[in-house]
Amino acid sequence: MSEIPAGAWNGLVRDNNPLLRHEFLDAMERHGCVGERFGWLPRHIAVYRDGVLVAAMPLYEKYNSYGEFVFDNAWADAYHRAGLAYFPKLVSAVPYTPASGQRLLALPGEEAQLYPVLLETALQLAERIGASSFHCLFPSTDGFEFLAGKGLLTRHDVQFHWHNHNYRDFDQFLATLVAKKRKNIRQERKRVVDAGVTLRRLNGRTASDADWRQFTHFYNKTFSEKWGTATFNYGFFREVADRLPERVLLVLADRAGECIAGSLMYQSDSTLYGRHWGTDRRVDGLHFEACYYQGIEHCIEQGLGCFEPGAQGEHKLSRGFVPTLTRSSHWIRDDGFREPIARYTEHEQAAIANYLEQLQPSIPYREAVPG
Repeated sequence: MSEIPAGAWNGLVRDNNPLLRHEFLDAMERHGCVGERFGWLPRHIAVYRDGVLVAAMPLYEKYNSYGEFVFDNAWADAYHRAGLAYFPKLVSAVPYTPASGQRLLALPGEEAQLYPVLLETALQLAERIGASSFHCLFPSTDGFEFLAGKGLLTRHDVQFHWHNHNYRDFDQFLATLVAKKRKNIRQERKRVVDAGVTLRRLNGRTASDADWRQFTHFYNKTFSEKWGTATFNYGFFREVADRLPERVLLVLADRAGECIAGSLMYQSDSTLYGRHWGTDRRVDGLHFEACYYQGIEHCIEQGLGCFEPGAQGEHKLSRGFVPTLTRSSHWIRDDGFREPIARYTEHEQAAIANYLEQLQPSIPYREAVPG
């Protein structure tokens, strides 16, 4: 990223999405969050016209499938059984971040001309390095539609997102839920208060160095206990906070003078993205408070229209998040594998459609609300 002018890259980013801004992606590289150690080698594409950046793509050469949230282990196993190499592959994504957004960046109004250049360049690179495939994960709607029109295979999945219908406050949001869910949320929040826990909502300007070191501890603890490999670090968190202070939401929970838990989110002009959580003390309901309810309150206060709290988690449904279809696009170089993988994706799409239908009766709102 350091080889690409920051201002020019950011000029192609819509909605001030912090996850796609140059500062965020560059900080990953500068602090070792991507690279050979984790199998994410930067291969970004930059397209210039008369010395001016007109299109770009965040792109990585991958030697594993860690941190993608679109699972292709079955595909890699099939290649291995056939005596073929699935890695390297090329992946356009924000590493370790299952959030939707641009993957094909272009000057406004020139997408029809520049998107094909980006795709052709990515596929040429795949051929040159012997990559088995190219994967575009969680692209924006227009990027997905372009890639689907070019014949890339489509995968579907489901996340749970919250939508702000111009709520005045949290109570007005609660009033739209069925009585049982409304009561459960109030009880969860009350249990946190009764446990003597208070919450702080901070940004990059108001969070101290001690706050970031404490949150890094929580982050590392979560991965050591549950997920295995912590890829972010204090240096990354602190740099993003310093360079994008208004795009950071750090929620810290205190009890009896001790910071016991924290969650980290990022915000664009319209959307809040939930990312990380960790704690030293188990308090009933604290995870939901720090990761969901504080985020919803923040969205209402800031006028943000959507809250994407992360991948998976049907437990989000009863807390006001609704099932939302997510998509990714895939190019397979080997003719012999393209057809069976296409059949796999078709079966998967049907299964996801059935799953979405099964979830509809569990949506907790008293009346249908638009997504």
